[in-house]
Amino acid sequence: MALPDYLQETAKDYAKQLTAATSTPIDTSTFVGRQFVAGEDPLQTQAITRATQGLESFKPFLTSAQQAITQAGQDVGGLQQFMGTGAGTGAGSIQAFMSPYQQGVIDETLRQFDQGRQLGLQEIADNAVTQGAFGGGRQGALEGQFRAETAMGRAGLANQLLQQAFQDATARRGQAFAQQQALANQRAGLAQNQFALSNFQRAGQAADVANLGQLGAFRQGLTQSQLAADQQAAQTAAYEPFGRLSTYGTGLTGLAGGVAGQQFQQPAAPSPFSTALSTALGIGGLFGKFR
Repeated sequence: MALPDYLQETAKDYAKQLTAATSTPIDTSTFVGRQFVAGEDPLQTQAITRATQGLESFKPFLTSAQQAITQAGQDVGGLQQFMGTGAGTGAGSIQAFMSPYQQGVIDETLRQFDQGRQLGLQEIADNAVTQGAFGGGRQGALEGQFRAETAMGRAGLANQLLQQAFQDATARRGQAFAQQQALANQRAGLAQNQFALSNFQRAGQAADVANLGQLGAFRQGLTQSQLAADQQAAQTAAYEPFGRLSTYGTGLTGLAGGVAGQQFQQPAAPSPFSTALSTALGIGGLFGKFR
């Protein structure tokens, strides 16, 4: 049986187009390749760079903290010299804080005292002369009493001067202890601050890197979605002639009565090329039936 005349030219045109379409390989380079894989986002690159450069950014703070701890230990060691009563002459003793001018002050004060005592004895003698009792027993008694009293006064003055020097030295020793202790505490506080800064630096660095990485991954995902859409569009464009041929062939087959009323399961989303090819085979069968 011959194919109806009104389909002869249509079938020949279809066969000609199908031959032309299948004789040329599909250029898969338009939709296959690394150009459709999103590259590293600039934010991801920045995150990697910052992570690499900042690996040891906390070390200066850690080094400062270690130095402060060492110095604080030395300061604490320096407090040992102030332990005890302060006896002796070594470092940290009360004697070490005595004024170097102490003895000179005491000597000068006692010299002035002795000078005043001599003036007192001279006054007793002058009074005895005036009273006509110079060299008498009363003069001797007055001078003896005066010498005893001034001797006690001189000893008391010397003790007072020494006691004052001792108290001054003790106060200076206490101040030195307090200053040494304050310095040790400051160094210990500095060490803690440096450790805190070190941890803060590391935490901040990690947070920055993580945020940059997340933003970069998000933008990379958007880029990949756009590339996937471009890839799909390119693939669709490459197979578009076969889609048209598939529609063309399906209509032609229906007109020829080859598949009217038939039911069959078709694989999900067949490619336009395979559809066009199967349609062509169906039409070929029709040609055989109508010859």
